[in-house]
Amino acid sequence: MNKRHLTGVIALGAAAALALTGCSSSSDGGSEGSGDADKTITLGFLPSWTDGLSTAYLLENQLEQLGYNVEMEELTEAAVLYTGLASGDIDIYPSAWSEKTHASYMEKYGADIEDLGAYYDNAVLTIAVPEYTDIDSMDELAANADRFDGKIIGIEPSAGLTEQTETVMMPEYGLEDSYELVTSSTATMLATLKDKIEKKEDVVVTLWRPFWANDAFPVKDLKDPKQAMGEPEALHFLGTNGFSDTYPDAAELIAGIQLDDAQYGSLEDLVVNEYGEGNEAEAVEAWLKENPDAFSTQLSN
Repeated sequence: MNKRHLTGVIALGAAAALALTGCSSSSDGGSEGSGDADKTITLGFLPSWTDGLSTAYLLENQLEQLGYNVEMEELTEAAVLYTGLASGDIDIYPSAWSEKTHASYMEKYGADIEDLGAYYDNAVLTIAVPEYTDIDSMDELAANADRFDGKIIGIEPSAGLTEQTETVMMPEYGLEDSYELVTSSTATMLATLKDKIEKKEDVVVTLWRPFWANDAFPVKDLKDPKQAMGEPEALHFLGTNGFSDTYPDAAELIAGIQLDDAQYGSLEDLVVNEYGEGNEAEAVEAWLKENPDAFSTQLSN
């Protein structure tokens, strides 16, 4: 196994609600050239969810080329991100699982959120175990609870993956009485997975694709014959309500972004693994040079 370091998944210490303090709202902005305040766009993302981390820095690169001042707002909970997006404290969420995984947030806040387009169309939620663990399907979990100490290691409590696992998958496979879904953070889940694999011990975790950890660790997705983790969905760029009217050039650029598996995978690998924390901008520059024709010609390197 090529054990890559867990860059970008260190848990953030500040409370998520406080992280929004001082955000620059641009919901009242005007047309291009109307002033510096109107040219500021705030991107909200969870660094531990590296799909959003990668695309946030991609958007930063491209929006700055359009003359925008981009503010990067790091949060720790999806609930706070959607609240900030709906209120206008956050202008863009650069990688939302809005079709299914975050459907409950869209039901609550969707009237105040604008869909700016999907950039990737094959995102899936998974339950995974190490490759050496000799079970292959979720319907084998109930009979093997003792092997996993009756625990499924999850991520943030507010994540759509957590809700799907707890309210759909576990009841569907009869795991409510034999398993506990342990939630904390993506960083903690990955640290536990790494530790168990190094010790060659059994562990079951909640994961998703696309996510670099599927390549960094020898894990396999458990088959889901009851489709309890849901069908694949697209990843979307979401804006605060009225974003495309306030920033039409930015909205047009964002709508043109389309990534396939190889393009997305190379972007995330460069941002998270090859360049690492603190060097995200350089990683995006390198990716653009390697992928000059990756998507819409509206984007340039």
